[in-house]
Amino acid sequence: MAKDGTMRGGRRAKAGAKPDTLVDKIAKGNIPQIMQPPITDFEGTDLDGDSPEGSEMPKPSEYLSAMQRDGQPLGADIIYEETWKWLRDRGCEKLVSKRTLEAYSQAFARFVQCEQAISKYGLLGKHPTTGNAIASPFVAISQSYQRQADIIWAEIFSIVKENSLTPYEGDPQGDSMEALLGRY
Repeated sequence: MAKDGTMRGGRRAKAGAKPDTLVDKIAKGNIPQIMQPPITDFEGTDLDGDSPEGSEMPKPSEYLSAMQRDGQPLGADIIYEETWKWLRDRGCEKLVSKRTLEAYSQAFARFVQCEQAISKYGLLGKHPTTGNAIASPFVAISQSYQRQADIIWAEIFSIVKENSLTPYEGDPQGDSMEALLGRY
């Protein structure tokens, strides 16, 4: 209690032991409690499709495949699809929002685009007024997009790590880079 009589403080955020992932809990023999919604009996006409199991991939937004100034598509739609399939294989596709996947896909595609510009134009540029050599602006832009993509990927991977019933193996990031670089 503070001098003014108010209750402040408490446990610090992120203090203490981290909770075990679902896979680790099952491996230790602890059966986690799974919240089940109430089961309702449906008539055969109440279902909106032939198969109540499975889910369709949400269609990526148009801006992920928009044509760029050089006439090439951005290619973020490819990253979106590969990442969604990776999430589906682990049973976590419904836990990550469409907007989070789109943000990751766009940031990673822009990072690849900047890396291609660095490869094409080099690490040095020419100052517009003095003509002296300067660092290419694409380097800083690339680092910024890479940082964005890594932060969003850490969020996505954390969701998978904590909720996946299967071991989380494989990395769609490596395959995406190869696919995008192979297109150009």
